[in-house]
Amino acid sequence: MHILVIEDEKRLAYLLRRVLQEERHTVDLAHDGQSGLDLALSDTYDVVILDLMLPGIDGLEICRQMRAEHVTTPILMLTARGAIEDRVTGLNVGADDYLTKPFAMAELLARINALLRRRDRRFDDNLQLTVGDLTLDLVRHEARRAGRVIELTAKEFALLEYLMRHPGQVLSRTQIINAVWRYDIDALSNVVDIYIHYLREKIDQGFDYPLIKTVRGVGYKIEARESGK
Repeated sequence: MHILVIEDEKRLAYLLRRVLQEERHTVDLAHDGQSGLDLALSDTYDVVILDLMLPGIDGLEICRQMRAEHVTTPILMLTARGAIEDRVTGLNVGADDYLTKPFAMAELLARINALLRRRDRRFDDNLQLTVGDLTLDLVRHEARRAGRVIELTAKEFALLEYLMRHPGQVLSRTQIINAVWRYDIDALSNVVDIYIHYLREKIDQGFDYPLIKTVRGVGYKIEARESGK
């Protein structure tokens, strides 16, 4: 699963990343409120671990803005505070669970697993994305078109997942880079075009119609063929 950790205490953030990676999760880190919010709003994560006290924008405001933008990613809020009113405030603004520092890593992992199970019960359809005759199984990490298995690299899979989570929506190169690559745009001026080319060779060539479309001057989208065409 893909987890975002927003924690300004770097020692703890790196420890969390190591523990979660040992559990075979993919982990992104943010050490301040603004960068954490920017990543969280990309809506590409399975869980967000969010510290309450952050430089700049605090955890409560990040949580409010995520929910205001209809980002439904489960949020596990961390804080050194133990007062009941702080926990209540966090839950009221949209956090799904609350963990007070210091905590045992075993409890953190148990709470993350509980959030994932809860999400999976509510959103079972999101574990398999479908556009036309293309399906993407997020559990098996497998792509199929017209029943044919398509081999994808990790980055190709991440790009295809992002496109398929927004079917019919035109996504700019900047949006795609922020969601899939998350680092210096200047160093990646043509990486989106290159990977779109790779995907087209795998999921469009040899099939009845293309799914990935170019919108000139804007970006790319994925959509099924309209009926009758």
